[in-house]
Amino acid sequence: MASFPEETVARLLARCPIARLALLDASGAPRQLPVVFAPAEGALWSPVDGKPKRGPGLARLRRIERHPQVSLLLDEYAPDWSRLWWLELRGRAEVVRADGETDPRIAAAAAALRAKYPQYASTPLFLGAPTLLRIVVESARGWTAAPGLPLGEP
Repeated sequence: MASFPEETVARLLARCPIARLALLDASGAPRQLPVVFAPAEGALWSPVDGKPKRGPGLARLRRIERHPQVSLLLDEYAPDWSRLWWLELRGRAEVVRADGETDPRIAAAAAALRAKYPQYASTPLFLGAPTLLRIVVESARGWTAAPGLPLGEP
């Protein structure tokens, strides 16, 4: 199992547009969903944004409030299998709700998300009052097909 240097992990977090969030449902069964995210204030942040949703009460928020242990998977597939890699980040998540973006943590997370995703120029960053997932990474592990693979480069 590869142990990626911190600078490689930071580069991947800045570059990767999507991660798969794994969490547990009410019965303890694993669930996964794709999420956008950005690092800020010593954590990873994922917003409940203005993209269309199924309904007002998001299951992911209830699941995290019941079972805060989560995993994020970042990976890259390429037809050239010598360029494959994956990175799993495990940690604790919490749902952060705010009245606005005046809280310094919320402001920093919002700025990082807007900088990473130009789509937020036309899609609202928040669906109503700011609600985000804050994930504090506790461990990381990964794999790369080729030693010395320049992870994080296009």
